[in-house]
Amino acid sequence: MNQDLTIGKIRSQIWRFTLPLLGSMLFQQLYNIADSLVAGRFISADALAAVGNSYEITLIFIAFAFGSNMGSSVVVSQYFGAGRKKEMKTAITTTFIAALVLSLILTVIGILFSDILLEAINTPPELMAMSTEYLDIYILGVVFLFFYNIATGIFTAMGDSRTPFIFLAFSSTANIGVDILFVTAFGMGVEGVAWATFLCQGVSSILAVAALIIRLRKIGEAEEKAPLFSFHILRQITIIAVPSILQQSFISIGNILVQSVVNSFGSAVMAGYAAAIKLNNMVITSITTIGNGISSFSAQNFGAGKIDRVKNGRKEGLLISIAFSLIASILFVFFGEFILLLFMKASEVDAMKEGMRFLRIVSPFYAMISIKIITDAVLRGSGDMMPFMISTFSDLILRVALAFVLSAILSSAVGIWLSWPIGWVVGTAISLAFYINGHWSKRKSLS
Repeated sequence: MNQDLTIGKIRSQIWRFTLPLLGSMLFQQLYNIADSLVAGRFISADALAAVGNSYEITLIFIAFAFGSNMGSSVVVSQYFGAGRKKEMKTAITTTFIAALVLSLILTVIGILFSDILLEAINTPPELMAMSTEYLDIYILGVVFLFFYNIATGIFTAMGDSRTPFIFLAFSSTANIGVDILFVTAFGMGVEGVAWATFLCQGVSSILAVAALIIRLRKIGEAEEKAPLFSFHILRQITIIAVPSILQQSFISIGNILVQSVVNSFGSAVMAGYAAAIKLNNMVITSITTIGNGISSFSAQNFGAGKIDRVKNGRKEGLLISIAFSLIASILFVFFGEFILLLFMKASEVDAMKEGMRFLRIVSPFYAMISIKIITDAVLRGSGDMMPFMISTFSDLILRVALAFVLSAILSSAVGIWLSWPIGWVVGTAISLAFYINGHWSKRKSLS
């Protein structure tokens, strides 16, 4: 059901809206984790390392899909909040047309250059075949990745966070089952893990788009029929999407550079990192999803000119995200070894040790990064993208540089792990400075 976020009690509204989003992202991360979990438990530590190695490159494609999601959802939210039905529908169809073209271009580029990308991150020769196998199949499903992210983002933009939750619960559960089936029953190895992701993502994408079409028909037509495509609205979407794509792409490139440093320490460190980074990404992406909810809330209220509701929504978002981050920190610091056993065998001592080092250094700072993510969500919801980019790039550049420098100084992967909290502290300080400055609240809404 669509929900007008510009009216009603803020606290209960934020909790009802964001909790299904959080549940959705937990299922999304379960979807992503499934490949590594099955590879590590049912194939080998090398398979786990290969999937984790390829995953860093898949994040580039996810960055484009996420940026398209954010561009469309912010614009749709603002039109929805302003009650402009015709422009809202045109924004949706414009996004899908542009996303189809972009995803096909990325698929061709990805297939042509997958080997080069894997070589660029110092993929060990013994892992190259499995890494290439997984990555090539994943890239074939990029169009599904785009359409699924955009469809669920639009549901969220219209105040419906439950429908994305249902789709993710279905797709993530199915992905685990198909992963295990292909690997254990059919003996397909890493190829089976990749094809399971392709199939489940494809089915989920088709169902999500079909559900969105039905929802739009229920809304009814505006007084004037909405055009299928608008360059003016595409420009509005692009203004939000491009910075988000650049931000996520640079993060992905940064992660690839970090992965190249990790790879230089051998397969045991690679396997430990592959498992630990999945857990880390689960937390960060979950907090980001709460931020996406706050961004949609902020965009609707910004479109309606209700700045005080935007500020109060941010406070509620901080309460949820900080509470979640503290729980995650406690689990990883004190019970991380048991969680890592989901990905690897107890006999893989070196990999386990490195994974725990990462978690114990990085996870205590989850509350810090949650403040940045929620603050960025408000800036993004108002359309003020420059501060959002500056804080994120500062964090990223510092983190990548320190990964190289500290790992060389310490002659240990611990130097890489230390770069995370340092970068997060700097990025959070910059985001808060821009928010307190207040320029975002004086921007004009969409015209």
